[in-house]
Amino acid sequence: MQANGIVHLPQGFRQAISVFDTKTGPIMTRILSFLVICLVALAACTDSGTTAIGADGRPLPTVYKIRGNPEKLQFRMLDSVNALRQAQGLQPVQLNSSLNAAAATHSKDMARQNRPWHFGSDGSSPIDRASRAGYFGTFLGEAISETYETETETLAAWMQEPGPRAVIMDPKATQMGFAWHQEGGGKIWWTLEMGSGG
Repeated sequence: MQANGIVHLPQGFRQAISVFDTKTGPIMTRILSFLVICLVALAACTDSGTTAIGADGRPLPTVYKIRGNPEKLQFRMLDSVNALRQAQGLQPVQLNSSLNAAAATHSKDMARQNRPWHFGSDGSSPIDRASRAGYFGTFLGEAISETYETETETLAAWMQEPGPRAVIMDPKATQMGFAWHQEGGGKIWWTLEMGSGG
């Protein structure tokens, strides 16, 4: 009902609206603000439901996108490898541009073949690829991986396997090549080469 520009509400509405009057208004505002903050905090804690689950019941890996300067990633891997070697009393290795080139060629080739293995699509061996890339030292070995993991996770996995671990920890090694190829979907093909005297 409206009379002279004033709205007259039934008794129940007046009581409900009166909680916002000038006496209790600031208190109610604080209480309502607190409740809104609590609801927002609870909403942030809930599962968004975007985690995909694989056939084994475990969450699928998130895609690690390689961005920025590739040399930084190579030097992070070099530092990690040298830390592992130093812990075993072995001499450090240095990056070698020819071994890096051989590793890059093989990473791209594995992606084209969609197959992680040590032979190129042209039948080349790791020794052939290092030689073609201009490496004149003694080629000692190669570690490869097809994964969605970071370089440090890949290195940790290599260290758990006898073959790649022996390549990385070879006491004769003085030089290292490291490269990768990342597909659009996020899969990464890692290659690490070790040599000496090049």
